[in-house]
Amino acid sequence: MMITALVQFKLPQPLSRQKAREIFSNTAPKYRDIHGLIRKYYLLSQGGGTAGGVYLWQTREDAERLYTDEWKKFIFNKYGTLPSVIYFESPVIVDNATGEIVIDQLQK
Repeated sequence: MMITALVQFKLPQPLSRQKAREIFSNTAPKYRDIHGLIRKYYLLSQGGGTAGGVYLWQTREDAERLYTDEWKKFIFNKYGTLPSVIYFESPVIVDNATGEIVIDQLQK
């Protein structure tokens, strides 16, 4: 079952859109070639008080391999706050960029 993880963290100081883009683009290469990660979207709330990401994973096990104590420490050191992670099953995905509808295969 494909999994979507919603990661959020409230920032001690709001980030401007420009500063967030700079920080996010510098950390983006860290997420290339991570086993099981299909896609990642960086998030910044209006007003810049909350940041995070939406991650699409092949499995929950793949996601849990990333969200370790070491990863949480990286987030804390980078942004000054700890993240929360919420998992969702993603049985169907509509991808208008590729024109695809992806239906996850049921696992027995």
